[in-house]
Amino acid sequence: MGLRAIVAIVATSLTIAGAASGQAFPNKPIRLIVPYGPGGVSDITARTLGPKLSEILGQSVVIDNRPGGASVPGTDLVAKAAPDGYTILLSTTSMAANNYLIKKLPYDVEKDFAPITLVGTVPTVLVVPMDYPATTLKEIIAQAKAKPGQLNYGSAGNGSGNHLTTESFKHAAGVDIQHIPYKGGGAVMTDLIAGRINMVFAVMPTAHPFITGGKMKAIAVSSAKRSRALPDVPTVAEAGVPGFDVNEWIGIFAPAGTPPAVVNTLRDAFVKALQSPDVGERLKSLGEETVGSTPAELSAYLKQEIARWGRLSAATKLEMAE
Repeated sequence: MGLRAIVAIVATSLTIAGAASGQAFPNKPIRLIVPYGPGGVSDITARTLGPKLSEILGQSVVIDNRPGGASVPGTDLVAKAAPDGYTILLSTTSMAANNYLIKKLPYDVEKDFAPITLVGTVPTVLVVPMDYPATTLKEIIAQAKAKPGQLNYGSAGNGSGNHLTTESFKHAAGVDIQHIPYKGGGAVMTDLIAGRINMVFAVMPTAHPFITGGKMKAIAVSSAKRSRALPDVPTVAEAGVPGFDVNEWIGIFAPAGTPPAVVNTLRDAFVKALQSPDVGERLKSLGEETVGSTPAELSAYLKQEIARWGRLSAATKLEMAE
């Protein structure tokens, strides 16, 4: 065999190997950006999923918390990342609501992301300190109406699920309660337990261990049906605000332009993780309703949520994030 033939064979082999390696996703660690601090539902969900995802994908899935800025900086990091599937986003309801809470977003929510899967929906539960002088929702509503603007509530920040659910509640119940935004769900829980704030519509996975541990009182859940995690706690609708039904949601997104094959690989991994007993049952036990949607279903869901918060924004004066 001549030298030219040998060179041709080697070149062909290298081309085939290169093409094959280019298709082998993933072949390095994946960074899952969580645009909130530790302790909140997004962080709990990410860290529950992370080890199982690493096992399924054969590569480490590194949880990277990027709190602050109403989740915008962390979200923008993913919007501007390489569309190769190695930097992805775990986002929440704020992704839809920030269209109305931020004067000028540095990204287009519907154009700059490739939806992967809707992980699940999460009811919130209205919680108060153990020594708070009210045990029912009607009592809290009566207090708020008797003292407009004097009661307060905490949230993980403008645009967080706590903020949006409470603003929806205020509008539906006709009450004025002062908003105190924090930079993460963990800090909100700390201050509520200490009695430094009056109440929080806390996402179920965050609040559940504090409620069952006797550190705060559960008043009502925000979903239309009672939570399996707290079956004895009434819904807001049952407790005095008919028709109330608000859930936070958690979705996974990649930068726009990420190849469909990569999106599908990631989607399949998340679904397998959610269906595994150790992950799925853990999230469900904390009150999260797992889903595992297709990318198209998440895209449609996001559009619905953008419209939902647009209606609330038109009906109320939502606080603008800095």
